[in-house]
Amino acid sequence: MKYTFFIAKRYLLAKKEASFITVISLISILGVTIGVAALIVVLSVFNGFNGLVTDILVGFDPHVRVQINKNINPDELGSINRYVDSQTNVIGYSGYVSGKGMLISKKTTKVIFIRGLETKSISKVSGVSQSMIIGNTNFSETESEIVIGYSLADKLGIGIDDTLYVVTSAGVQDALTGIALPQLFALRVIGIYEARNKDYDGTYAFTSLSTAKQLFATASVQGFDIRLSSIDDSEKFISGIRSRYGNSVTAQSWYDLHRDLYSVMQVERWTAFVILALIIAVASFNLLGSLTMTVIEKTRDIGILKAMGATQKDILTIFRLEGALVGIVGSLLGLGLGSLICWMQIKFHLFALDSNVYIIPAIPIEMRTMDMILVPLSALLLCSLAAYYPSKRAALLQPSEAVRWE
Repeated sequence: MKYTFFIAKRYLLAKKEASFITVISLISILGVTIGVAALIVVLSVFNGFNGLVTDILVGFDPHVRVQINKNINPDELGSINRYVDSQTNVIGYSGYVSGKGMLISKKTTKVIFIRGLETKSISKVSGVSQSMIIGNTNFSETESEIVIGYSLADKLGIGIDDTLYVVTSAGVQDALTGIALPQLFALRVIGIYEARNKDYDGTYAFTSLSTAKQLFATASVQGFDIRLSSIDDSEKFISGIRSRYGNSVTAQSWYDLHRDLYSVMQVERWTAFVILALIIAVASFNLLGSLTMTVIEKTRDIGILKAMGATQKDILTIFRLEGALVGIVGSLLGLGLGSLICWMQIKFHLFALDSNVYIIPAIPIEMRTMDMILVPLSALLLCSLAAYYPSKRAALLQPSEAVRWE
């Protein structure tokens, strides 16, 4: 064992009695431990909510959405279709037509988003088929049928086989120009789904692609919804689409479709990180004070070490190692404590939620390896920076001045 490490460890741990400096060092270690544990727990909670939101949104939205520009020619549209079909990582895709419509029932009216998908592909690109509580998504190509959310069905007071009347923007435009009266479409309800998102339940409805084309007076699809074998391939897939078709299409990933929401969540995550990192920063200031007083207390020892041949670099190393030891011990203890709390929450649901109000039984936790590495490293860096001034002061002590009055 190198003597600099031996001395640093002795200064930190081998106290004959609990002096004031020792107490401050222990408080520093405790502060680092609490800070690291709090950061790991909070970041894991943010990861859990982020994963939950992603599961809910991607459950109904595609991994990639390719929107076709209006001026595209039929040959290029067919080329896009063939290109998507040829990709090995595509597990399902569907042309879509979507827009806003006003639902009219006996009780009330409601403006909703209506999305038309290919019947054979709807289960591959959307989670609506897996979320059905009654009925199904087997749309007929000859009849006008619709699937709505549970909240919307409850608000409108309708059920399976009831008829909804829909007015779309296409019919309203014709009426405003005086060409014709607003066209009213009758749709039969064949299914009701329940998502874990009340916004979807209350504002989204699904129909067959052929029905959606009639509702919105279009002969062609507006684009393609695409689901990949891995959500991580989304950006790579989009790059291929953009490089091949340029301005003819607008390609968006699942992240782009909800960029504002994810941006807010990212800001909240970093804000929490900075605020909780202040706990470690306070512990680092305690460490700075502790090491500064240790330098004053050990002035005679430093003088003797220098008289025996210790260099300035050796003295610097001793006190920097002492700061690093505080960071290492505190980080390891905090890592263990934070991981234990996260594991107990996953296993035993320490912080449960009311299932009548929330869609999950307890606060979600998702532990990520990168957090387990970066948080302790951040704590170690702050502790090492705190040791810089005391170690520099100790290294500049002159042996003659250090032992003059001893």
